[in-house]
Amino acid sequence: MSVTVDGDKKGLVPVRVRRILHGPAPEKVPSLVGTACTLVGLLDIAAGVFPRFRASRVHAVAEVLPGTLGPLSAALSLSAGVLLLLLAHGLKRHKRRAWRAAVVLLPLGATAQFVWRHSVLGALLSLALLALLLRHRGQFAALPDPRSRWRALANFVVMGAGSIALGLVIVSAHPRRVIGSPSLTDRLEHVLYGLLGVEGPVGYTDGVDWTVGYSLGALGMLTALTTVYLAFRPEHPAARLTDDDETRLRALLDRHGGRDSLGHFALRRDKGVIFSPSGKAAVCYRVVSGVMLASGDPIGDVEAWPGAIERFMDEAKIHSWTPAVMGCSETGGQVWTRETGLDALELGDEAVVDVADFSLSGRAMRNVRQMVTRIERNGYTTRVRRVRDLDDAELERVRRAAADWRGTDTERGFSMALGRIGAPGDGDAVIATAHKTDDTGTADSPYGDLKAIIHFVPWGRDGMSLELMRRDRSADPGMNELLIVAALQASPALGIARVSLNFAMFRAALARGEKIGAGPVLRLWRGLLVFLSRWFQIESLYKFNAKFRPRWEPRFVVYRTSRDLPRIGFAAMQAEGFVNLSLPRPFTRRRPAPAPRPCTHITPARPAEHGARAA
Repeated sequence: MSVTVDGDKKGLVPVRVRRILHGPAPEKVPSLVGTACTLVGLLDIAAGVFPRFRASRVHAVAEVLPGTLGPLSAALSLSAGVLLLLLAHGLKRHKRRAWRAAVVLLPLGATAQFVWRHSVLGALLSLALLALLLRHRGQFAALPDPRSRWRALANFVVMGAGSIALGLVIVSAHPRRVIGSPSLTDRLEHVLYGLLGVEGPVGYTDGVDWTVGYSLGALGMLTALTTVYLAFRPEHPAARLTDDDETRLRALLDRHGGRDSLGHFALRRDKGVIFSPSGKAAVCYRVVSGVMLASGDPIGDVEAWPGAIERFMDEAKIHSWTPAVMGCSETGGQVWTRETGLDALELGDEAVVDVADFSLSGRAMRNVRQMVTRIERNGYTTRVRRVRDLDDAELERVRRAAADWRGTDTERGFSMALGRIGAPGDGDAVIATAHKTDDTGTADSPYGDLKAIIHFVPWGRDGMSLELMRRDRSADPGMNELLIVAALQASPALGIARVSLNFAMFRAALARGEKIGAGPVLRLWRGLLVFLSRWFQIESLYKFNAKFRPRWEPRFVVYRTSRDLPRIGFAAMQAEGFVNLSLPRPFTRRRPAPAPRPCTHITPARPAEHGARAA
């Protein structure tokens, strides 16, 4: 079946077919150049550090970069090796600035080869690599990644630690030329002084002190220069949802929001958005560790999806980001794979409860029924309302409680979280609260009688999607079950016909692995998932969802190649808040919360009890 490409004059030719006809751009040269830079960089560092290595049979290979004889040439070799290691990853990712730096470095290396070592072969090899870069300069056109000046501090810490470690190797690489027997403390002191360009307490014979001094000084200078460069280069902030973007997305959700339960999570304000040429579809994303991570299905008209997907892939190519999609539906996965040539893997299942079919009666619901009855007998009551029906004081109390009960420093969630409650335009969201007072009719708590909160975002006109679950740690167990049951029972009065609960990762493997007759491989896989459940909500979310007898809707991850999966998984864990690489609190700047935006619709957040509802 042909698909009309939104905004394309070529009519019914799918994007993937056109790309095949045009032919893929060669990808091997940047990867080979990056690998060569890594290997030669390591050889050059070794040539600058170890005297015996400079006289070994590998000497001819190490001559590719600046010379390796004499104190200054050793320092130049060491500096060039470190710089090449820093540039290698950027060259593999087609980065234009890495290419520019390499193009500047290689002529300097060729000059150093000829002037300092009179090595014609070394200069020619450097110029040959330069010619290769110039010949394929069109493949190094990727723009910079989102960044901030805080990377300067990270560079100083990493480069400083690496320079100290490498400096200790340099100081200890000349055991026969050392005067006396300096201790480890003396060597470390010598390294620290040497990085600052000052002579340290360790002495050498035969002029080795000049070699060590130049090498340590070069490392210190590299650390300082790279840190200064990162501190003063222009910032490239990550994409953020603008007021205009949010207005356009809400208009698309008003018309097509009932198709995907994750649609409203596109309104997270830390996501960027790419619209199709006609504006009838959009893909929301965030860039994490070089991965361009989209979540859920594209927003808008299915017929316009290919145009938005094509622009998404073009943006990934321009920046040399790894494209990936987390949690798309089966329809979304089919469109993504057909239009881009990417592959898809089932990630888990979403629990969806049809309100008309839900009932607490029957043997299958006995445990939930008994738990709810017991909690109600203990004096708990529930209230289920639209967010717009809460007064300002109660809404503020709910917000403070949700923040204080989070249980982690980081707000978790990305694909199934929005990170806010009761913002302007979110009035159609549904909030269920549990309350309890003591025997005197009062509540000894800064949140009054509030004991638990569950927050849902709209899913079209007749559905809602679970976004956040929080409870007071002193409350009785079973608060989440109590509130979900209350929300399901109140749904008909609110015009809600379907409710999306948590996402259960690898649900099929867990369900099949515990059945009689399951094979050894399936049982082993299930055992691994159960083991990982000690740190991640895998098995617990599946069993929690299964209590409500839902129907299961598969969700998929879309990726380019299998070797990208570990990187995509790590980026997804960062986006969801399970891995935090940000600076510690004492070094982070406190940014004021963004002012509420005037809007005309609804949307909140989607964490489970400690964060996002999805595992």
